[in-house]
Amino acid sequence: MSLEIKVPVLPESVSDATIATWHKKPGDAVKRDENLVDLETDKVVLEVPAPADGVLKSINAETGATVTSGELLGVIEEGAAAAAPAEGEKKADDKKDDKKAERAASGSATRSSAVDELSPAGRRVATEEKIDPSQVKGTGRDGRVTKEDLVTHARSPAPSASKSAAPTPGDRPEERVPMTRMRAKIAERLMHSKNSIAMLTSFNEVNLGQVAKMRKQLGEEFQKANGVKLGYMSFFVKAAVEALKRYPVVNASVDGNDVIYHGYQDISIAVSTDRGLVTPVLRDAQNMSFADIEKAIIDYATKAREGGLSLDDLQGGTFTITNGGTFGSLFSTPIVNPPQSAILGMHTIKDRAIVENGQVVSAPMMYIAISYDHRIIDGKDAVLFLVDIKNQLENPHRMVLGM
Repeated sequence: MSLEIKVPVLPESVSDATIATWHKKPGDAVKRDENLVDLETDKVVLEVPAPADGVLKSINAETGATVTSGELLGVIEEGAAAAAPAEGEKKADDKKDDKKAERAASGSATRSSAVDELSPAGRRVATEEKIDPSQVKGTGRDGRVTKEDLVTHARSPAPSASKSAAPTPGDRPEERVPMTRMRAKIAERLMHSKNSIAMLTSFNEVNLGQVAKMRKQLGEEFQKANGVKLGYMSFFVKAAVEALKRYPVVNASVDGNDVIYHGYQDISIAVSTDRGLVTPVLRDAQNMSFADIEKAIIDYATKAREGGLSLDDLQGGTFTITNGGTFGSLFSTPIVNPPQSAILGMHTIKDRAIVENGQVVSAPMMYIAISYDHRIIDGKDAVLFLVDIKNQLENPHRMVLGM
């Protein structure tokens, strides 16, 4: 029985998709729910699984093609078995490969185990880049190899076989690579933000000594109770939620000549991936506990690294928080994510000398920034909003009490 493989129904905000990678070729055996093809949209990469066990009979849309909802991608012959080549048809090279495979049998179990522990996106990278996961150092939980580890390994220069293989001083190599759809969309949105918003940035600094003290005092107990660490981001999300309640215009958006005031706080969290920056949304963050926030952020970060974010994860958002400090940034001017009207920028924490109660002391300081749409947000409201964030973080007990 032949089964058609079709493009899944795309959300209204996504008109079409591009075929990024086929993981099977006609004649290959497939298993039910095995990822057959990646479809790249402006926001995420969608995986199309096999509807049943069988053999991929045909591919009707090649890599690079643009497809729409319901369009035919290929056909699977259900229950069929992949045709094995006749013994006499084996080439000499194939026989050599068989002998190599026999010699490597002792290590195959280790490689198989490493592959089994990979996410679907990780297996895809390992297959495409011909990487043995057992030879890659994992940075995931319990030392597991993540998709990001594999991408980093693939991009690392291979050791030179001889001195003659090294580039000469006169070499001027160049490589032209087309933007992915996601990167092109990011570029389009950033240029739209720059050209359509009257953007201004204000700065302040915050002493995170009390937050650090609370994390040290309660961190171990918090982790035992909730299964996650008490990080800095949950404090910033909580502070932003309370400040947005007091300054609702910062949580608003522009729609033509109208200003839409949102009676809820959906906080977008900027997450960096190998494909670009994405902003999954903490919906109704005003109702989330510290533990809820930390768990959601970990879940989104894992999904982002492994290519598992859905379009629903990225839709909406009334305010964004971005943390350049993760990469060591001391100071920056974040760009507003339309149709939102403001974004909070976090930066790296540095011990600096400050004056406290007439004494010079060392304190963990962070510069914070708010970029905002000056069309609807006055400088006074933006500055007071940032001061509100600062006051809450320097007095975290007020935040816990919703003050």
